[in-house]
Amino acid sequence: MDVIFLNNTVLSWLTALGIALGTMLALHLVKKVVVHRLGIIAARTDTKLDDVAVAALQATKPLVIVIMGLYAGSTVLALPVAAKLFATRFAIVTGLIQAAIWGNTALRAYLTEYYGNNASDPARATSAAAVGFIARMVLWIVILLMILDNLGVNITTLVASLGIGGIAVALAVQNILGDLFASLSIVLDKPFVIGDFVIVDKFLGTIEYVGLKTTRIRSLSGEQLVFSNADLLKSRLQNMTRMNRRRVVFGFGVTFATPTATLRAIPPMLTEVVKAQQQISFDRAHFSGIGPSSYNFEVVYWVESPDYLRYMDIQQEIYLQLLDRLAEQDIQLALPAQTMHVHDARDLACQVGDGIAPLERGPAPLPPAAR
Repeated sequence: MDVIFLNNTVLSWLTALGIALGTMLALHLVKKVVVHRLGIIAARTDTKLDDVAVAALQATKPLVIVIMGLYAGSTVLALPVAAKLFATRFAIVTGLIQAAIWGNTALRAYLTEYYGNNASDPARATSAAAVGFIARMVLWIVILLMILDNLGVNITTLVASLGIGGIAVALAVQNILGDLFASLSIVLDKPFVIGDFVIVDKFLGTIEYVGLKTTRIRSLSGEQLVFSNADLLKSRLQNMTRMNRRRVVFGFGVTFATPTATLRAIPPMLTEVVKAQQQISFDRAHFSGIGPSSYNFEVVYWVESPDYLRYMDIQQEIYLQLLDRLAEQDIQLALPAQTMHVHDARDLACQVGDGIAPLERGPAPLPPAAR
């Protein structure tokens, strides 16, 4: 036992090995017991935080337990300063990486649970996806900086250098960064979410995917439209899914032969036809003006539903009933028409010869010789 091997007696090596094995066994048992107990508690409670903790602890790597056990055993050995420094830093780096794995696993478990509970709320699902990505990115960046600091790297200079380099990179990829910040704006402000039906300029479709750079819309004709997030926010966007009710305005014209008494009866008739429909809020019906070839009427009402098919069914029924009522009262719809009055040139010539100035000057009469 007193034999010296690498500056340590055999007894010291055996003691270190025993401490290492004991530490490994203890860490393994602690993991098993804690995960088991937390699993029992998680099954009894409604909160999901304990489920997240169980998922995170289950992600403990066996290699990490082995490295921590070896480090614990090395503390009783007489090692060179460089070897002790290496062992300490290696153990710290291993612990930081394991902490990052715990955090990443916990975030994934939380987001998976969040998606399941909010499957009917696309806005929250979209927000959770973006926030989860940013949180994981920040977590790994912080862990990386801590590892570099532990290894003796001057991270103050590194961070300053990254700041200067970041400005140059930002100028080079400003369009990409613009789309990235636009995606964060979409996530936080929620002008639309996945599943919304929107109109962007002349394009119509359903939001299918909101990414860090682009948003994809499935058009009515079936193709996928891809917009950059920055361009999408600059456009005038109509979110039809968030329509609570639909305002409808329509008009028509009747012929000039329609008597005044009949014209007075048309607005009450329109009111009756519109109010007979379901899910309708009547606004007004008026004789709105006199056109080039018709007496014009205008009707305004609200459909208390955003459903486009429901709106078309109601409008169709109103049109059909309106045509029936107009036919019953022998009221004719006006057609675009224009009347042209033509004067006989010989009558105009006679009027000039009699000294009567014509209302409209026609061609001069032909001389007798030309006749």
